[in-house]
Amino acid sequence: MGCGNTFFSVLITFSVALITYNILISANAPLKQELPGPSDPSSGLSVDPVIKMPLDRSRRFGGGGGGGKRLFHTAVTASDSVYNTWQCRVMYYWFKKHQNGPNSEMGGFTRILHSGKPDAYMDEIPTFVAQPLPSGMDQGYIVLNRPWAFVQWLQQADIKEDYILMSEPDHVIVKPIPNLSRDGLGAAFPFFYIEPKKYETVLRKFFPEEKGPITNIDPIGNSPVIVGKESLKKIAPTWMNVSLAMKKDPETDKAFGWVLEMYAYAVSSAFHGVGNILYKDFMIQPPWDKELGEKFIIHYTYGCDYNMKGELTYGKIGEWRFDKRSYDKVPPPKYLPLPPPGVPESVVTLVKMVNEATANIPNWGS
Repeated sequence: MGCGNTFFSVLITFSVALITYNILISANAPLKQELPGPSDPSSGLSVDPVIKMPLDRSRRFGGGGGGGKRLFHTAVTASDSVYNTWQCRVMYYWFKKHQNGPNSEMGGFTRILHSGKPDAYMDEIPTFVAQPLPSGMDQGYIVLNRPWAFVQWLQQADIKEDYILMSEPDHVIVKPIPNLSRDGLGAAFPFFYIEPKKYETVLRKFFPEEKGPITNIDPIGNSPVIVGKESLKKIAPTWMNVSLAMKKDPETDKAFGWVLEMYAYAVSSAFHGVGNILYKDFMIQPPWDKELGEKFIIHYTYGCDYNMKGELTYGKIGEWRFDKRSYDKVPPPKYLPLPPPGVPESVVTLVKMVNEATANIPNWGS
């Protein structure tokens, strides 16, 4: 039975990759057809690494709006790890709180579980079970399962909405989200560390000059992004294949590291002519973003460390701290202590929202 499932996964993966490969080859993109080899155990990462945030951060990106009642479906990819699961439970709690709020265009919700089998939370969170990549194909980079999971979901699920919000487990929705996309463009958060111009030589392996200037590649990842469903159906197989090809190419793998799959999405979106509104107010990332303002999402990817005077001690474990990586084996307990006076609003709000969720989610910690 296991061998049959593996063969089926390999067959589907190869078929989708071959289709996308033929598209790319027709545009002279130098992608190779072979699938990646076995993983290197020394490169495996079980918990998200930290991407260093510069202290002087540019806020050079503009925003965008949307109009009309255009529902989007929120999709979150996740493994069945304790680490991913508790984040998804908190995320879904706040999704439900804001789904029907003022100005919301939030439709349905799906956790795309790429463990290949159901887990204990199928009844709590709407879930689509996707198959993981065949053993060794992720080369120790588990995030490669994300585009493959989206390919399966888009092919097999009955998605009622015309738009998709790609989100992540460590997103907390702060208020109802409208459809920020418009005029055939996606809406995406711009990341300071996605720099297509800087890496033009590397990216031209996957985005040939015939497709246009390198500036056509937006400084985005795949999340948060609101994009038309039909556009994403075109993008997803290319995203999967480009991710695999980038990981297999030593120069590209070294250049992009943990954000490789983000670059792959940005390239694939541009390849299919889907531009994006760079919406800097889509989310904040504490502790660097201090005020909530009019943002829609808190992304708690960075650790928050402070002394009891409310001073940030980033890079050093604080007297008070909240870091999701502290809870990779067990969920956070109920009623986390609040930050000391002087800590920014964004961090205080995050901890209060985690506490509210864990206090109200049934059987928390089980």
